[in-house]
Parts: sequence; structure tokens; C-alpha cells
Amino acid sequence: MSSQASIPANNAPYADLPSISAKLFEAKARKGLTFDQIAKEIGKDEVWLAAAFYGQAKFTEEELKKVSDVLGIPSSESLGELGNHWWPNRGIGPMPPTDPVIYRLYESVLVYGHAIKAVIHEKFGDGIMSMIDCKVNIEKKPDPKGDRVVLTFDGKFLPYARW
Repeated sequence: MSSQASIPANNAPYADLPSISAKLFEAKARKGLTFDQIAKEIGKDEVWLAAAFYGQAKFTEEELKKVSDVLGIPSSESLGELGNHWWPNRGIGPMPPTDPVIYRLYESVLVYGHAIKAVIHEKFGDGIMSMIDCKVNIEKKPDPKGDRVVLTFDGKFLPYARW
């Protein structure tokens, strides 16, 4: 990979992120690493790690030190911006989304949201699927008509309280 990798920090979605985020993305590109490779180094899932890069999940100090080490970034710099004093501002980007991949996910909720909600209620009762206690997995499934994306949300069911 290029040792001159740079991220347009003034463009979406990077403009809304802490400035250290661009440095994380640049170091990842320079080293030619995938989110999965970095995640395995720190004992996390690739989707969780990517969310943390985008400021949507919070690293512990230990995780941030490990990521900094893997990427060759001074941990004092990353801890200075994303340490214990920093908290994520979750939810980035315009609504509706303009990025084609994110828009298709949004569209899937628009088209299938009520059907999914109805089936969840039939199977679990009155409640929601947690996105706080949730694991997201992405798999590539070969298909003769073109590879398929298998996206799994594994969320804890939370019944509504009654009082």
C-alpha cells in the first residue's frame, strides 16, 4: 500500500469525526490492513472495530493502545482524542442517507421494517431488538448469479416494561 495514504478529512463522513479518526484510516491504508485483521489483533469483531473507527463505538484505553500499536500511531495521540474523556456521538451522515450502500440498508428497513416488526412481535411479544446488545456479522456467499451479502443482526430482545 502507498505510504502516502490520506483521507479527505473535510469530506463526509470524516468531517464529523474526531481528527484522530482520519489518522486511523490513513494508517490502516498505509499498512494494507483490513478491519478483520486489526480486529483479530485486539480481540474484537471486524464490524465493531469499523464502528469504532467511525466514532460509533468506544474503545477502552487498552483496545486503543493495541490499535495504535498495530497501526504505528503514538498511543498518547489516540488516547488524547479518544480516551476516557471522549464519548461517541452515534449516528452520522444525512437522512435519508446518500451513500448507495447505506441507502440500501435504509431502504430495506423502509420496505421490510413493518413486516420484520410484526414477525418479531409474533415470536417474542411486545418489545424491541436491542442495538446496544447486538452483534452484526457480514459474510460473502458465492452464488452463480453473483456473490451475495449475508448480513446478520443478532440482537437481544427487550420486552417493554409494564407498570
